Amino acid sequence: MKIKSILTVFIISIITGISLYGQEPAFKISLAEWSLNRTLRKGTITNMDFPRIAKETYGLDAVEYVSTFFKGKAEDMEYLTQLKNECEKYGVKSILIMVDGEGNLADTSLAARNKAIENHHKWVKAAKFLGCHSIRVNAAGRGTMGQMQEAAIDGLGRLAAYAEGYGINVIVENHGGNSSYGKWLAEIMKCINKPNCGTLPDLGNFYEYDRYKGVQELMPFAKGVSAKTHDFDENGNETQIDYEKMMKIIYDSGFRGYIDVEYEGSKLSEDEGIKATIALLKRVTEPYKK
Repeated sequence: MKIKSILTVFIISIITGISLYGQEPAFKISLAEWSLNRTLRKGTITNMDFPRIAKETYGLDAVEYVSTFFKGKAEDMEYLTQLKNECEKYGVKSILIMVDGEGNLADTSLAARNKAIENHHKWVKAAKFLGCHSIRVNAAGRGTMGQMQEAAIDGLGRLAAYAEGYGINVIVENHGGNSSYGKWLAEIMKCINKPNCGTLPDLGNFYEYDRYKGVQELMPFAKGVSAKTHDFDENGNETQIDYEKMMKIIYDSGFRGYIDVEYEGSKLSEDEGIKATIALLKRVTEPYKK
């Protein structure tokens, strides 16, 4: 290979992040909007500022929205177009919308479940317009674990069938209650058995369940991963989660995609917490290449 050609390949590798040996990082990093929830609630910034902040402040080119921060705008095409334009302006990719407050998809009441499914339709369409691959939903409801599991299979399955027509995934986060029991949620995914119905494992949302076992059970269905953080030690490690152990579980599952930064602590400011989480993710994911 001529020297000029070698230099060209080297420059391209720097720009794209692909190594000279054809390898690139197995994981990319996105920013979850919840990391900025306190600032957003104060009104200091709005959802429309989110793409710019992700890129200019944190150097990230992918974002994951929270529906409550643009509530009432899911069908507002003028608003969605403006948001999409902001993403294009800053070279930011919209990954998914975390949908909350639209009803329980595992509600044992058929009428309530039907309403919840219908309420999520507008977010499927909004996700499609923004270029997202998924909406994140919750498998919440009331009843026994068995009753809710049956309801979730129906609710999630029917919503996924609707979303399939738009090329959108319906993914469930372990978000408290029964959904934070990995086996329970994994069994639901197996029963639904749809390519566009999956999970969004949150590394921190396990309460009475072994988090490493839970992530391992949910990763076969994962379309994304949420890197929850609260506090850090003097070495920059999360104090409750062994991130090196988690990354091995994630990599061994075959997942290759975005891992989001979701800082939820209180000891550091949102800005400090986001930066600490990015630094941690870059360090623990660096050994893994495609």
